[in-house]
Amino acid sequence: MPDVLSLGKQILEQEAQSLRNLSQSLDARFLQAVYYVLQCEGNVIASGIGKAGLIGQKLSATFASTGTPSHFLHPAEAIHGDLGKIGKKDIVLFLSQSGETEEITRLLPPIRQFGVPILAITASEKNTLARSADAVLCIGQLNEADTLGLAPSTSTTAMLALGDALALTASQRRRFRAEDFAVFHPGGALGRKLSLVDDQMRTLDRCRIAPDNETVRDVFVRHRIAGRRSGAVLLTNEHGKLSGIFTDSDLARLFEKRNEYLFDQPIRNVMTAEPASVLSGTKMPAAVAVMGEKRISELPVVNENGEPVGMLDITDVVAVFPEWTEAFPQVESETPKLKIAA
Repeated sequence: MPDVLSLGKQILEQEAQSLRNLSQSLDARFLQAVYYVLQCEGNVIASGIGKAGLIGQKLSATFASTGTPSHFLHPAEAIHGDLGKIGKKDIVLFLSQSGETEEITRLLPPIRQFGVPILAITASEKNTLARSADAVLCIGQLNEADTLGLAPSTSTTAMLALGDALALTASQRRRFRAEDFAVFHPGGALGRKLSLVDDQMRTLDRCRIAPDNETVRDVFVRHRIAGRRSGAVLLTNEHGKLSGIFTDSDLARLFEKRNEYLFDQPIRNVMTAEPASVLSGTKMPAAVAVMGEKRISELPVVNENGEPVGMLDITDVVAVFPEWTEAFPQVESETPKLKIAA
């Protein structure tokens, strides 16, 4: 077993050293390649065959998810009609260790006729692919990590790292933000975390909302909603602006304190006035931070005029973001203290 561990460490160190050497060798050719990507008004079309093709598919996904439209073109399919996938505003990124792969070299003349730029990630500038390319990124003559020195390993790792550097450098130069990343990953954890409260809140048709001049009794009789309800009522003033919130816990407290006479007084007398709220368009992390800081279970969402447009409920947050439950170590099932009129 020690020999196995030693061999594994040796392989990792060999590949890591190759990447360090590669980073130190970056020069003006890398800048030129970045320039082509930034100037591209169409797609970055990655292409390669075998293991290099698999790296190309991954790089195409990286470009696409970081702000650069991209897709993968299989060289064997390209010579049988898929060359039509290349547009006049595209650029083509070929990956080939030798630069002499037949399926790729056969594509070079027709692509040159299209007039689109060709980028190459290859071993050196002294091969057919490099001589036809407008920008060449060389990974150098690398020793593969396997004992036979044959299986694509170190070379494909270098291709992947160099391609990632190209895609991510272009992305940063475009000032690609986490919010932009989330747009392309709506189903992922990051996409959900960077979503807006509007995407997760309960819209008004699923909220209880009432004028604050109605009595407590009338609010609960007249403003019922079907289905799963939230534990709070949004209250508005005569101008339709959010003026307060009244929770089920507030209602229970009236019973506990035997203040039944208040049921027939305006709910504004017992509501929590000027409750914490967030603007429509607020990102979910900021909204969750407010809920955690205020120790509240319901958070109204308002527009720029102060009118309610929905409400974020703690049960919805936990359902969509279970990992965020740690942000609520002491959340109470009630709003801050009531303001009860004498």
